[in-house]
Amino acid sequence: MKPDPFSHHMDLFPGELLALTDTESDNEARLSDELINQKYIKGDVRIVTEQARYPLSSVPSMVQSQDYELNPEFQRRHRWDNLKKSRLIESFIMNVPIPPIFLYEDRFSHYEVMDGLQRMTAIYEFYTDRFSLEGLEEWPELNGRLYSDLPEQIKRGIDRRYLSSIILLQETAKDETEATRLKQLVFERINSGGIKLEPQESRNAIYNGPLNKMCIRLARTPALCLMWGIPAPTEVELHESVLSDELLANETFRKMDDVELVLRFFAYRQRLKHPEGSLKDYLDQYLKSGNLYSSEVLAQLEQLFVRTVDLVHDILGEKAFWLWRRRKVSGWGWFARPTTVLYDPIMYVFSRYVDQASELSDKSEVIRSGITDFYEKHYDQFEGRYTNISNIVERNRLFDELLAKTLSA
Repeated sequence: MKPDPFSHHMDLFPGELLALTDTESDNEARLSDELINQKYIKGDVRIVTEQARYPLSSVPSMVQSQDYELNPEFQRRHRWDNLKKSRLIESFIMNVPIPPIFLYEDRFSHYEVMDGLQRMTAIYEFYTDRFSLEGLEEWPELNGRLYSDLPEQIKRGIDRRYLSSIILLQETAKDETEATRLKQLVFERINSGGIKLEPQESRNAIYNGPLNKMCIRLARTPALCLMWGIPAPTEVELHESVLSDELLANETFRKMDDVELVLRFFAYRQRLKHPEGSLKDYLDQYLKSGNLYSSEVLAQLEQLFVRTVDLVHDILGEKAFWLWRRRKVSGWGWFARPTTVLYDPIMYVFSRYVDQASELSDKSEVIRSGITDFYEKHYDQFEGRYTNISNIVERNRLFDELLAKTLSA
């Protein structure tokens, strides 16, 4: 009998295999009151902070400084419009209390902006005359004005306002692992402007690094965008980094689900070697460790992703990840949007056939015409979002069998 290629073996590149560690604490641990008191006195899991106040006029130099790390991707996707920026400035004019920004001191006197990037960016753009005030309700006479156009007394009033900050000092953590854990803990408990962050948005802030940046870049691959209903890159975006209103309105893009799709492709290659725990926790750990990949491994993974997503689009078209499903009343029909229950196994199995792309392309019509029969025959494997290891293995096997039989016919 031919051995199952998905049970014990993955076609990984040299240096790709990760040794992930479980950093979660034992929630079932029980300590006596005496030990709990000792833990508190020792300062275990205690955040070390200090507070600071910055004159608004100093914020533009902070934004441009090398001492502040402003991860722009979340801000790009949740861009404030001029109305919201203007209301912030009006709040400063009226001296309305503004929540503090949160900074993380990742090394001495160097800070990551954990929360408050939108406020800092709005202040920077206001001081540099990049937008005119609009929609002001308490100060409507200032609508249409740039900062440089404001009456002198109003400018002085704004200049004497402050932006408060809470800084998590480097002394908070004993080592890099503890620093990442505490940074995640604090970040997830911050109310980020009332926006509930999606898992990939949190990863983008907490685990930003070479792999994360590559996932962001690859998420704009045209074939992926077409198959997930995301506006494809335009010349203006590619050359001037200007995002269209249509793109910013796309939920998959705004929530960074497109970036998670790329991450899922890479992480799925090792999922069977790390079967314990939830998929969310696994993706967290994979991204954290994968950011340490060598440039050679990253380059190989990037090439594999592009070749795979192009091959899938070539063979299955824009509806590649639509499921042919059965409904009690209407019978069989397409579930008219892409699903990860198909994305994961299709991308993984097709990645194993990229060197046979031309042969598969020649038989694309055979595959497309038979795909509905394929789903009807194996519908019990695709009707639910089953993520246990046996379902993963079986879905992989079914798609591999489909491609192998097609090529051998």
